[in-house]
Amino acid sequence: MTDHRPRGTEGRPDRRPATGAGAGGAEPPGGRARTGGGAARTGGHTAPAAGRAPGRGRVAGLLLAAGGGRRLGGRPKALLPYRGGLLVEHAVEVLRAGGCGPVHVVLGAQAERVRERAPGLAGCTVAVNERWESGMGSSLRVGLDSLARAGGADAVLVLLVDQPGIGPEAVARVRAHGARDALAAASYGGRRGHPVLFGAERWDEVAASAAGDRGARAYLAAHEEAVTLVECGDVAEEADIDTPGDLRHLR
Repeated sequence: MTDHRPRGTEGRPDRRPATGAGAGGAEPPGGRARTGGGAARTGGHTAPAAGRAPGRGRVAGLLLAAGGGRRLGGRPKALLPYRGGLLVEHAVEVLRAGGCGPVHVVLGAQAERVRERAPGLAGCTVAVNERWESGMGSSLRVGLDSLARAGGADAVLVLLVDQPGIGPEAVARVRAHGARDALAAASYGGRRGHPVLFGAERWDEVAASAAGDRGARAYLAAHEEAVTLVECGDVAEEADIDTPGDLRHLR
């Protein structure tokens, strides 16, 4: 497995531009996202294309949107305007359009303001991470706890709020691998990224290993041979919005 480690579930990766157009529920900048099966790889073998296989279980969506945007001058990313709404609302719609349900959202910085300004969160289960400043590991734990309390899901697909180039098609490809023992992640040119999918049987161990900004890095490293990589570089871009210069990804 490569050393590409997505934030929120396993720390900040070394960035490598993804190939293909961005997918975001509408036509992305530079042209329409391409469709296709998206070959998946696990244990060095090619698995059936995720986009062509039906999901084997009920897959919930988990959106991590608690950060305070320190490098954006203290602007929470959830509150960034995007396509006539807020970035957090866009990400929720991406999860829903990709077939995930129910959708749980973890808020933190300015949580009440986000709730007031984001009517698109209606129908979501919203959990607040009071310790959001400690890093995304704590938000992952809060989200998994919320899912466990709600019950009914066989797996969860985790998405970060600050990656608008990841759209419904990439979500659907990874979601297709949903099962109670599943462990899957989108890949970009063969390098692991977001979204990431965890079967329900794995949640306790993932939560126990989540710490600081490293999230599930330790868990994924310990189980790397079990991770199914689902290529999404032809339909999505994994660029993060971390600094003012990254706001260009919101065009």
